[in-house]
Amino acid sequence: MAHRSTPRRAGRSRLPGDLDALKRKIDGRRVDGTAVGPSASGCATHLAFPSTIPTPGTTTDVLGPAGPGDLRRGRLRHLTGGTGSPLVLLHTVRTRPTTSASLIPLVRDRYTVYALDLPGMGHSEIVPGASYDEPAMRAAVTSLLTQLDLYDVTILGESMGAVLALTAAAELPDRVRRVIAINPYDYAGGIARSSLLARFIVAGVLAPGVGAGMRGGRDAWGPGCVGAGMRGVQDAWGPGCVGPRIAAVEPRPIMCAVLRGGLGDRSALRDDYLDELLRVGRRPGYPAVARAVYGNLPSLIEARSRHTEVTAPIHLVYGNKDWSRPTDRRANKELLPAAEFTEIAGAGHFIALERPDVPADLLNSLT
Repeated sequence: MAHRSTPRRAGRSRLPGDLDALKRKIDGRRVDGTAVGPSASGCATHLAFPSTIPTPGTTTDVLGPAGPGDLRRGRLRHLTGGTGSPLVLLHTVRTRPTTSASLIPLVRDRYTVYALDLPGMGHSEIVPGASYDEPAMRAAVTSLLTQLDLYDVTILGESMGAVLALTAAAELPDRVRRVIAINPYDYAGGIARSSLLARFIVAGVLAPGVGAGMRGGRDAWGPGCVGAGMRGVQDAWGPGCVGPRIAAVEPRPIMCAVLRGGLGDRSALRDDYLDELLRVGRRPGYPAVARAVYGNLPSLIEARSRHTEVTAPIHLVYGNKDWSRPTDRRANKELLPAAEFTEIAGAGHFIALERPDVPADLLNSLT
């Protein structure tokens, strides 16, 4: 497949002193630093603070809506850095540094890296009422490729991002060179297998008050999971209040315990990364995003049917302590017999966080 150079990037915009001028400038083009200002959709935007985890050698860009159909998605933040063939990084739930912060420095000499904050997550715009099902998130990924006119792209995704890497490749076969899917989240159970605490927290997030578009959440966690053990909490807070209350309250020790359930090496959960996760979770409107994402996990499972449409080479990477069971991994090996398969001993669900050398070595070995 012919390689097209990545699009020429305009020089950094000079921030004007006049706020109205600043608002006019933020239309999806590069802004010096982090995007601020109103959304093209007319809704309030929350893009006004940068990540607390710096990635040296990268710049922050904002991808605006390509047309009226993208207005409900909002603007997307992404980092760009490095030199070489295009590499798109897709993160798991909530924020980008889990996939990119440690990985980009290891591959930027061979790749021009585009690390996307998925809609409503990381520091991308939160648009009230936006959809967070698989087709909507996939559309954000394909927009990145088409609006930047990227070809010959390697897409690396982890967890939810791995599913989106596969479905985006199925949709844009002429633009994608290969897919690396790390612990794809395409099976029922998922984070509920991490620990009893995680099962309880997610069940609480999806308890009454969930709202439209999330009716399939129960199927993602298994029979009896959603609402289990929540009756007393609901009685205390009142009908329809459980999900929103739990989604909005994230004590640091609980978040730490839940995330460590996805790591083989629990020491890999650094304080700065945990701080970033909590900070993102405190963005206005993010609790609704979290509930919508968890409630739409069944759409990721349904999207597994598109894996066979991918024509680019696929490399499946699993931690042997991932939430997926051996039967889940075997099912994907059978579904994708031509795909390469690697299992990492001692690694959990967040391989890019605890073992960034694994995806880096794989990427740097490719020709």
